[in-house]
Amino acid sequence: MSDCCSSNTLTKNHPKKHTCPMDGKQHTEVPYNTVLHHIKQPWKSPPKEQPYYFCDDPDCNVVYFGLDNATIEKEQLRTVVGIKEKSEQALICYCYGVSKKEAQTNSHAKEFVMEQTKNSLCACATRNPSGRCCLKDFPK
Repeated sequence: MSDCCSSNTLTKNHPKKHTCPMDGKQHTEVPYNTVLHHIKQPWKSPPKEQPYYFCDDPDCNVVYFGLDNATIEKEQLRTVVGIKEKSEQALICYCYGVSKKEAQTNSHAKEFVMEQTKNSLCACATRNPSGRCCLKDFPK
């Protein structure tokens, strides 16, 4: 996997998974930098600098939550989070704008994204709200 798809962390002494205070499920850490890139006007009310986690539950309104259980909900983001949306037009690849429908109907889209990722020409850590590579979100 390329460097663009790796995560960075603020500290080493915290869990890599944490329970979402709304859905009660365990979710994985997301880089703080990713959170900053997706919230509306981060200069007005920056999130506390702490570990954050990405809630990928489509039925939960929380997108990010901190180690202290502070939450950031969909309405607080400037990015539409594809995994939280039912629309076929929702994105699964934020680097190249591939929608759920495009991924299902065009195998060339996945091939293209795979090639770009292989060549380190993606920016998943910042563009994808989950902070991770989108390739696992493509249909098999």
